Amino acid sequence: MRKQYHVHLTAEQRTEATTILRRGKAAALTARHARILLETDAAVRRRVRSDAQVAELCGVSPRTVARVRERFATDGFAVALYGRLHPGSAPTLSAEQEARLIALACTPAPEGRTRWSVRLLAARAVELAALPPISRELVRTTLKKTGSNRGASSAG
Repeated sequence: MRKQYHVHLTAEQRTEATTILRRGKAAALTARHARILLETDAAVRRRVRSDAQVAELCGVSPRTVARVRERFATDGFAVALYGRLHPGSAPTLSAEQEARLIALACTPAPEGRTRWSVRLLAARAVELAALPPISRELVRTTLKKTGSNRGASSAG
């Protein structure tokens, strides 16, 4: 069967893939893809190997070899080697909202309390309509970023 996608690595790409394998510090998936790309490189190999032969050499399925070839041809070397970027979700709070939360945490604790709890801060922030409904974990991580110490005395 004739291959639809061919791998032709440049000298720099070949060097990068070889370095990844030699170093042994890369993620397993990256190392596996580097080996597949090197084994399927038509410029170095005078004879073309089938996906099944490459799969046996690399310890993967022939379908994985075909996918790496296709990704190289359509998306380029970096995407074939490392995969696509997976950006996280947008921050829940803006910088201004984080500042409001921190400012609230810096105010004196409510009457009957020695210090703010993260649950109490989350509830009070929503009561004051300063923030959208937020979880105590979001409050905790936001305050942790600043090194805030909810109401502990600075004298010591």
